[in-house]
Amino acid sequence: MLNLSSLAPGELRRRFAGPGLVLRTGPFRSRIRTDIPALVDTISLLYADYPVDEEGFADFQLHLEGTPGWRRWLRPQVRFDQDGLRPFKPLPIAQAHPMFEWVMNWCVSNKAHSYLVIHAAVLERHGRAFILPAPPGSGKSTLCAALVCRGWRLLSDELTLVRPSDLALVPLPRPVSLKNASIGVIRAWDPDAVFGPAVPETSKGTIAHLRAPRASVAAAGETARASHIVFPRYEAGAAAVLAPLPTSRLFTRVADNAFNYTVLGETGFDALGRLVEGCAGFDFSYGKLDEALALFESLAEAP
Repeated sequence: MLNLSSLAPGELRRRFAGPGLVLRTGPFRSRIRTDIPALVDTISLLYADYPVDEEGFADFQLHLEGTPGWRRWLRPQVRFDQDGLRPFKPLPIAQAHPMFEWVMNWCVSNKAHSYLVIHAAVLERHGRAFILPAPPGSGKSTLCAALVCRGWRLLSDELTLVRPSDLALVPLPRPVSLKNASIGVIRAWDPDAVFGPAVPETSKGTIAHLRAPRASVAAAGETARASHIVFPRYEAGAAAVLAPLPTSRLFTRVADNAFNYTVLGETGFDALGRLVEGCAGFDFSYGKLDEALALFESLAEAP
Protein backbone atom coordinates (compact mmCIF):
# COMPACT_ATOMS: atom_id res chain seq x y z
CA MET A 1 0.00 0.00 0.00
CA LEU A 2 1.27 3.45 -0.91
CA ASN A 3 1.77 6.23 1.59
CA LEU A 4 1.18 9.82 0.61
CA SER A 5 4.93 10.51 0.71
CA SER A 6 5.42 7.82 -1.97
CA LEU A 7 3.63 9.92 -4.58
CA ALA A 8 5.69 12.21 -6.78
CA PRO A 9 4.72 15.89 -6.51
CA GLY A 10 3.24 15.90 -10.00
CA GLU A 11 1.07 12.85 -9.30
CA LEU A 12 -0.01 14.33 -5.99
CA ARG A 13 -1.13 17.57 -7.62
CA ARG A 14 -2.89 15.63 -10.38
CA ARG A 15 -4.94 13.63 -7.90
CA PHE A 16 -5.86 16.62 -5.76
CA ALA A 17 -6.89 18.68 -8.78
CA GLY A 18 -8.61 15.85 -10.63
CA PRO A 19 -10.42 12.79 -9.28
CA GLY A 20 -9.28 13.45 -5.71
CA LEU A 21 -6.74 11.91 -3.38
CA VAL A 22 -8.21 9.06 -1.32
CA LEU A 23 -6.57 9.36 2.10
CA ARG A 24 -6.95 6.85 4.92
CA THR A 25 -7.21 8.18 8.46
CA GLY A 26 -8.01 5.44 10.94
CA PRO A 27 -11.10 3.54 9.77
CA PHE A 28 -12.14 6.21 7.26
CA ARG A 29 -11.36 6.98 3.65
CA SER A 30 -11.70 10.57 2.48
CA ARG A 31 -11.56 11.68 -1.15
CA ILE A 32 -9.99 15.13 -1.09
CA ARG A 33 -10.05 17.56 -3.98
CA THR A 34 -8.47 21.00 -3.88
CA ASP A 35 -6.96 23.59 -6.18
CA ILE A 36 -5.11 25.42 -3.38
CA PRO A 37 -1.33 24.82 -3.62
CA ALA A 38 -0.59 25.81 -0.01
CA LEU A 39 -3.16 23.31 1.26
CA VAL A 40 -1.62 20.55 -0.86
CA ASP A 41 1.79 21.39 0.61
CA THR A 42 0.55 21.30 4.22
CA ILE A 43 -1.36 18.04 3.77
CA SER A 44 1.76 16.57 2.13
CA LEU A 45 3.82 17.55 5.18
CA LEU A 46 1.45 16.53 7.97
CA TYR A 47 -0.03 13.41 6.34
CA ALA A 48 3.14 12.08 4.69
CA ASP A 49 2.93 8.74 6.54
CA TYR A 50 -0.75 8.05 5.84
CA PRO A 51 -1.95 5.40 3.38
CA VAL A 52 -3.54 6.48 0.12
CA ASP A 53 -5.86 4.34 -1.97
CA GLU A 54 -6.48 4.13 -5.66
CA GLU A 55 -9.92 4.99 -6.96
CA GLY A 56 -12.73 3.39 -5.01
CA PHE A 57 -15.18 3.91 -2.18
CA ALA A 58 -14.67 6.85 0.16
CA ASP A 59 -16.60 7.56 3.35
CA PHE A 60 -16.30 11.31 2.90
CA GLN A 61 -16.13 13.51 -0.20
CA LEU A 62 -14.23 16.73 0.53
CA HIS A 63 -13.82 19.55 -1.96
CA LEU A 64 -11.99 22.66 -0.80
CA GLU A 65 -11.56 25.29 -3.47
CA GLY A 66 -10.68 28.91 -3.86
CA THR A 67 -13.70 31.11 -4.48
CA PRO A 68 -14.09 32.12 -8.14
CA GLY A 69 -14.51 35.55 -9.67
CA TRP A 70 -13.12 38.78 -8.33
CA ARG A 71 -12.63 37.38 -4.82
CA ARG A 72 -9.89 35.10 -6.14
CA TRP A 73 -7.76 38.20 -6.70
CA LEU A 74 -8.98 40.83 -4.25
CA ARG A 75 -10.02 38.87 -1.15
CA PRO A 76 -9.22 35.20 -1.84
CA GLN A 77 -11.23 32.73 0.20
CA VAL A 78 -11.57 28.97 0.62
CA ARG A 79 -14.91 27.20 0.64
CA PHE A 80 -15.88 23.62 1.43
CA ASP A 81 -18.27 21.66 -0.73
CA GLN A 82 -19.62 18.21 0.09
CA ASP A 83 -21.97 16.63 -2.41
CA GLY A 84 -23.26 20.05 -3.43
CA LEU A 85 -23.76 21.27 0.14
CA ARG A 86 -21.74 24.03 1.82
CA PRO A 87 -22.17 23.69 5.59
CA PHE A 88 -19.32 26.12 6.38
CA LYS A 89 -18.97 29.78 5.53
CA PRO A 90 -15.99 30.67 3.31
CA LEU A 91 -12.81 31.64 5.16
CA PRO A 92 -9.71 33.60 4.13
CA ILE A 93 -7.63 31.34 1.93
CA ALA A 94 -4.74 31.47 4.42
CA GLN A 95 -7.01 29.42 6.72
CA ALA A 96 -7.45 26.59 4.21
CA HIS A 97 -5.64 24.03 6.34
CA PRO A 98 -7.47 24.78 9.61
CA MET A 99 -10.71 24.55 7.61
CA PHE A 100 -9.60 21.17 6.24
CA GLU A 101 -9.01 19.83 9.76
CA TRP A 102 -12.33 21.23 11.02
CA VAL A 103 -14.10 19.68 8.04
CA MET A 104 -12.54 16.28 8.78
CA ASN A 105 -13.74 16.53 12.39
CA TRP A 106 -17.20 17.61 11.24
CA CYS A 107 -17.54 14.65 8.90
CA VAL A 108 -16.71 12.13 11.62
CA SER A 109 -18.76 13.73 14.39
CA ASN A 110 -21.82 14.10 12.16
CA LYS A 111 -21.70 10.90 10.14
CA ALA A 112 -19.75 8.14 11.94
CA HIS A 113 -22.69 6.75 13.91
CA SER A 114 -21.37 3.21 13.96
CA TYR A 115 -19.24 4.55 16.85
CA LEU A 116 -19.95 6.45 20.02
CA VAL A 117 -18.01 9.64 19.23
CA ILE A 118 -16.67 11.61 22.20
CA HIS A 119 -15.02 15.01 22.00
CA ALA A 120 -11.82 13.90 23.68
CA ALA A 121 -8.18 13.09 23.12
CA VAL A 122 -7.16 9.49 23.65
CA LEU A 123 -3.65 8.14 24.20
CA GLU A 124 -2.22 4.76 25.12
CA ARG A 125 0.73 3.68 27.24
CA HIS A 126 1.66 0.17 28.40
CA GLY A 127 -1.61 -1.21 27.07
CA ARG A 128 -3.76 1.33 28.92
CA ALA A 129 -5.73 3.97 27.05
CA PHE A 130 -6.54 7.32 28.63
CA ILE A 131 -9.54 9.32 27.40
CA LEU A 132 -9.18 13.08 27.94
CA PRO A 133 -12.46 14.97 27.41
CA ALA A 134 -12.29 18.71 27.93
CA PRO A 135 -13.70 21.99 26.60
CA PRO A 136 -11.57 24.38 24.51
CA GLY A 137 -8.98 26.26 26.53
CA SER A 138 -8.57 23.54 29.15
CA GLY A 139 -5.05 22.55 28.10
CA LYS A 140 -6.20 19.19 26.76
CA SER A 141 -4.38 19.40 23.42
CA THR A 142 -1.23 20.80 25.04
CA LEU A 143 -1.15 17.87 27.46
CA CYS A 144 -1.92 15.46 24.62
CA ALA A 145 0.93 16.86 22.50
CA ALA A 146 3.37 16.72 25.41
CA LEU A 147 2.52 13.07 26.09
CA VAL A 148 2.86 12.21 22.40
CA CYS A 149 6.27 13.87 22.29
CA ARG A 150 7.35 11.62 25.17
CA GLY A 151 6.39 8.42 23.42
CA TRP A 152 2.72 7.92 24.23
CA ARG A 153 0.71 6.43 21.38
CA LEU A 154 -1.72 8.90 19.83
CA LEU A 155 -5.14 7.48 19.02
CA SER A 156 -6.75 10.90 18.55
CA ASP A 157 -6.46 14.50 19.64
CA GLU A 158 -10.11 15.44 19.11
CA LEU A 159 -12.42 12.48 18.54
CA THR A 160 -12.53 9.31 20.61
CA LEU A 161 -14.25 6.49 18.70
CA VAL A 162 -15.82 3.81 20.89
CA ARG A 163 -17.12 0.68 19.17
CA PRO A 164 -20.37 -0.10 21.01
CA SER A 165 -20.23 -3.86 20.55
CA ASP A 166 -17.02 -4.43 22.51
CA LEU A 167 -15.98 -0.93 23.76
CA ALA A 168 -12.79 -1.06 21.69
CA LEU A 169 -11.24 2.36 21.09
CA VAL A 170 -10.70 2.68 17.36
CA PRO A 171 -7.68 4.86 16.51
CA LEU A 172 -8.08 8.01 14.46
CA PRO A 173 -4.58 9.53 14.69
CA ARG A 174 -4.36 12.90 12.98
CA PRO A 175 -2.31 16.05 13.56
CA VAL A 176 -2.70 17.63 17.01
CA SER A 177 -4.26 21.09 16.91
CA LEU A 178 -2.50 23.64 19.10
CA LYS A 179 -3.50 27.22 19.71
CA ASN A 180 -1.77 30.44 20.67
CA ALA A 181 0.75 30.07 23.51
CA SER A 182 0.56 26.26 23.38
CA ILE A 183 2.39 26.28 20.05
CA GLY A 184 5.52 27.79 21.59
CA VAL A 185 5.22 25.58 24.66
CA ILE A 186 5.34 22.39 22.61
CA ARG A 187 8.03 23.72 20.26
CA ALA A 188 10.20 24.27 23.34
CA TRP A 189 9.15 20.93 24.86
CA ASP A 190 10.24 19.03 21.74
CA PRO A 191 12.44 21.03 19.34
CA ASP A 192 12.35 18.13 16.85
CA ALA A 193 8.55 18.12 16.58
CA VAL A 194 7.20 18.76 13.08
CA PHE A 195 4.57 21.48 12.74
CA GLY A 196 2.51 22.79 9.89
CA PRO A 197 2.44 26.55 9.36
CA ALA A 198 1.08 28.74 12.15
CA VAL A 199 -2.12 30.40 10.93
CA PRO A 200 -3.09 33.63 12.74
CA GLU A 201 -6.43 35.37 13.10
CA THR A 202 -8.68 32.31 12.96
CA SER A 203 -11.83 32.16 15.06
CA LYS A 204 -9.71 30.32 17.65
CA GLY A 205 -6.66 32.57 17.46
CA THR A 206 -3.37 31.37 16.00
CA ILE A 207 -3.43 27.66 15.13
CA ALA A 208 -0.67 25.22 14.21
CA HIS A 209 -0.84 21.45 13.86
CA LEU A 210 1.70 18.98 15.22
CA ARG A 211 2.36 16.00 12.96
CA ALA A 212 1.26 12.67 14.43
CA PRO A 213 4.10 10.23 15.18
CA ARG A 214 4.80 7.73 12.43
CA ALA A 215 4.42 4.84 14.88
CA SER A 216 0.94 6.02 15.88
CA VAL A 217 -0.12 6.26 12.23
CA ALA A 218 1.29 2.79 11.51
CA ALA A 219 -0.68 1.36 14.47
CA ALA A 220 -4.00 2.88 13.34
CA GLY A 221 -5.43 -0.60 12.82
CA GLU A 222 -4.78 -1.66 16.42
CA THR A 223 -7.60 -0.92 18.84
CA ALA A 224 -7.08 -0.13 22.53
CA ARG A 225 -8.94 -0.59 25.81
CA ALA A 226 -9.85 2.38 27.99
CA SER A 227 -8.61 2.29 31.56
CA HIS A 228 -8.89 5.95 32.64
CA ILE A 229 -11.08 8.93 31.81
CA VAL A 230 -9.39 12.14 32.91
CA PHE A 231 -10.76 15.69 32.59
CA PRO A 232 -7.67 17.94 32.40
CA ARG A 233 -7.63 21.61 33.32
CA TYR A 234 -4.60 23.85 33.09
CA GLU A 235 -4.20 26.38 35.91
CA ALA A 236 -1.09 28.55 35.96
CA GLY A 237 1.02 27.68 38.98
CA ALA A 238 -1.22 24.82 40.12
CA ALA A 239 0.18 21.57 41.44
CA ALA A 240 -0.71 18.37 39.59
CA VAL A 241 -3.75 17.03 41.43
CA LEU A 242 -6.14 14.17 40.64
CA ALA A 243 -9.63 14.23 42.13
CA PRO A 244 -11.61 10.97 41.76
CA LEU A 245 -15.06 11.11 40.16
CA PRO A 246 -17.91 8.79 41.16
CA THR A 247 -19.29 6.65 38.35
CA SER A 248 -22.60 8.50 38.18
CA ARG A 249 -20.87 11.85 37.78
CA LEU A 250 -18.40 10.38 35.30
CA PHE A 251 -21.26 9.10 33.14
CA THR A 252 -22.88 12.54 33.00
CA ARG A 253 -19.63 14.33 32.24
CA VAL A 254 -18.70 11.99 29.39
CA ALA A 255 -22.24 12.10 27.98
CA ASP A 256 -21.98 15.89 27.87
CA ASN A 257 -18.90 15.51 25.66
CA ALA A 258 -20.37 12.88 23.30
CA PHE A 259 -21.43 14.11 19.87
CA ASN A 260 -23.92 11.36 19.08
CA TYR A 261 -24.94 9.89 22.42
CA THR A 262 -28.59 10.80 21.89
CA VAL A 263 -28.50 9.81 18.20
CA LEU A 264 -27.48 6.27 19.16
CA GLY A 265 -30.30 5.99 21.69
CA GLU A 266 -30.25 2.81 23.77
CA THR A 267 -27.05 1.65 22.08
CA GLY A 268 -25.27 4.84 23.13
CA PHE A 269 -26.62 4.68 26.68
CA ASP A 270 -25.53 1.07 27.09
CA ALA A 271 -22.07 1.63 25.56
CA LEU A 272 -21.40 4.70 27.66
CA GLY A 273 -22.54 2.96 30.82
CA ARG A 274 -20.25 -0.01 30.24
CA LEU A 275 -17.36 2.29 29.29
CA VAL A 276 -17.44 4.33 32.50
CA GLU A 277 -17.99 1.24 34.65
CA GLY A 278 -14.68 -0.10 33.39
CA CYS A 279 -12.65 3.09 33.86
CA ALA A 280 -11.23 5.10 36.71
CA GLY A 281 -12.44 8.70 36.40
CA PHE A 282 -10.72 11.87 37.57
CA ASP A 283 -10.68 15.62 37.40
CA PHE A 284 -7.08 16.70 36.87
CA SER A 285 -5.59 20.15 37.38
CA TYR A 286 -2.01 20.97 36.48
CA GLY A 287 0.29 23.93 36.05
CA LYS A 288 3.52 22.29 34.85
CA LEU A 289 3.83 19.78 32.05
CA ASP A 290 6.67 17.83 33.65
CA GLU A 291 4.57 17.23 36.78
CA ALA A 292 1.56 16.25 34.67
CA LEU A 293 3.60 13.75 32.68
CA ALA A 294 5.10 12.20 35.80
CA LEU A 295 1.63 11.66 37.22
CA PHE A 296 0.30 10.15 33.98
CA GLU A 297 3.30 7.83 33.79
CA SER A 298 2.61 6.64 37.33
CA LEU A 299 -1.00 5.88 36.40
CA ALA A 300 0.05 3.98 33.28
CA GLU A 301 2.60 1.92 35.21
CA ALA A 302 0.47 1.20 38.28
CA PRO A 303 -0.30 -2.49 38.96
